[in-house]
Amino acid sequence: MNLILCCAQTTLRARWLAALEGAYSVHQAAGLQDLGLLVRNRTSFDLLFLHRPLVDKEIIAYIRAKLPLCKVFILSDRPDEDDGIGFLRLGVVGYANSYSSAARLREAAHAIASGSVWVNQQVMQRLILGMAPPAADDGSKKKQGQHDTPPLLHQLTKREDQIARLVAGGLSNLAIAEQLGITERTVKAHLSTIYSKTATTGRLGLALLVNQST
Repeated sequence: MNLILCCAQTTLRARWLAALEGAYSVHQAAGLQDLGLLVRNRTSFDLLFLHRPLVDKEIIAYIRAKLPLCKVFILSDRPDEDDGIGFLRLGVVGYANSYSSAARLREAAHAIASGSVWVNQQVMQRLILGMAPPAADDGSKKKQGQHDTPPLLHQLTKREDQIARLVAGGLSNLAIAEQLGITERTVKAHLSTIYSKTATTGRLGLALLVNQST
């Protein structure tokens, strides 16, 4: 996977490089001009780590149009939920703290390469809740428990289905564990199985699938 690290701060860019080099083919850009040169001189890139101070939403929209196959990950010195959600709506696939640990940066790159969205729990919950369908009018409500269940959800056990619907309701792993009287580790284990059975790669995809049946 070919990565670009675009950041004007040399020390911060070096921090990202130390976390990611070796696992990926990493290229560096000290600003948007350097980024343009890289893009013109190379066939394609898979993932762009982009420092928040360099861009606004118009620039992101431009980059997305010019590099439709390159996934964009914004790193902010002061992450803000509304800021992150605004970028995600433009097609950005990740939003995190610029000073995330090396382990978290590697985890984020791997997750995004696998098709997941990388954001903190608060942003994820807001995204999921924003995807939930509006309540039906009294005349069009389905009977309680009656759903047009997507075929992939039929494969889930009763417990797995329960956890999947709680995820779609915006609950965190800890909140699910407390509600069901199980450990957070058990919730994570169930989710790994759920993602496999439903061919989803994370909470957002699972929530979208579940919300199609409500």
